[in-house]
Amino acid sequence: MTQTTSHPSAASAESGPIGRFLKATEIDTRLVGMVGALVAIWVGFHLYGLIVNGTGVFLTPRNLWNLSVQTASIGIMACGMVLVIITRHIDLSVGSVLGFTAMVMGITQVWILPQWLGLGHPLIWLITGVVGIAVGTAIGAFHGWLVAYRGIPAFIVTLGGLLVWRGAAFLLARGETISPVDAHFALIGGGPYGSIGAIGSWVVGLIVCAAIVWLLVAGRRQRKKFEFPLRPMWAEYTLGIVGCAVMIGAVLLVNAYPWPRGIVSQYAAAQGIEVPEGGLFISHGFAIPVLVLACVGVVMTFIMTRTRFGRYVLAIGGNPDAAELAGIDTRWMTVKIFALMGFLTGLSAIVASARLNSATNSLGQLDELYVIAAAVIGGTSLAGGVGTIYGAIIGALVMQSLKTGMVLIGFDAAMQDIVVGVVLVLAVYVDKLYRSRAK
Repeated sequence: MTQTTSHPSAASAESGPIGRFLKATEIDTRLVGMVGALVAIWVGFHLYGLIVNGTGVFLTPRNLWNLSVQTASIGIMACGMVLVIITRHIDLSVGSVLGFTAMVMGITQVWILPQWLGLGHPLIWLITGVVGIAVGTAIGAFHGWLVAYRGIPAFIVTLGGLLVWRGAAFLLARGETISPVDAHFALIGGGPYGSIGAIGSWVVGLIVCAAIVWLLVAGRRQRKKFEFPLRPMWAEYTLGIVGCAVMIGAVLLVNAYPWPRGIVSQYAAAQGIEVPEGGLFISHGFAIPVLVLACVGVVMTFIMTRTRFGRYVLAIGGNPDAAELAGIDTRWMTVKIFALMGFLTGLSAIVASARLNSATNSLGQLDELYVIAAAVIGGTSLAGGVGTIYGAIIGALVMQSLKTGMVLIGFDAAMQDIVVGVVLVLAVYVDKLYRSRAK
């Protein structure tokens, strides 16, 4: 058995040091572009605040922490939308399904369960979450069945769903806002008590760093085992150092954002803690919605890259007819993909309603557009067959960064819609150029 190490070719040598670096580390060029665009957006909004208002508020621990929480709901659904778009379908109903599911959960935990279990029962939040996920999954499976077994285009099915489920959400509670939700359920939405604190964040950070190192070592062993080309050792070290540095930086960032003084005073009084003269600094740490999004991203990436289901999804997206001739039950796969989309929409409804501490008829409005935009900006091709989970999450962060930045600098709602529309069209155009150059 011979050990081979990949070396830059003559073509890559002509592309300069950046091209050689990307080839050696095998970093996706689209990922570099998305991260570069994200950094440009953050720096641009921060500098705008400095120049116009004299203070930059975008690149602050408070704003970036809030940004991560706001991204969670869209990011969770975007992970499912990647699979839908890869298989050459679309789901326009996710925002309405989120609103309907949130309303069902609101009724469950505010009107129904307290009568059976008693107000504040510790199982209320758990039963409510199971009900919400079950409802979302059932709706998604029903949409998939209509698409796969009744031959109705996904565009029409989910467009109808957009109208039906929004109307159904209104009828469930006659347009009323249902609040407040169960106290334990509300923790899933984030906030000072819905975060894991400084110590918990460091534990998560160290676990992630250990996982990065393990993945690099295990991946190199697998390449040796099957005699695949190996990355240079400097590239392996670079990937490990950069990955761990980003994770540690994220931990430092979330730990730099303290609880508000009023909540600190209430907490200290309840716990019998004496607040020093300079105040008591308690870190938020990672918010629970962000951890939920991270877990969804890891699981979905594993499904897409390490399971038969994921290979079938890519095969159907690449060529549906060839996939069916190869023995893949494309219709049943379509049902499962839409059911998974519904599952993630139900999970997103938990995060969104918990963060709002209520269920309203307007919850999730226009979310379908932001979810689709996040997937497309993240590199998922509307032509099918191409897409990544991490790309969709970064795309969701880009979309939320644009929305947050425009609010901070005072753009009105109309201008925000214009910018989002332009960004979506540009993302599709860039995808078209990328695909044409790759041929």
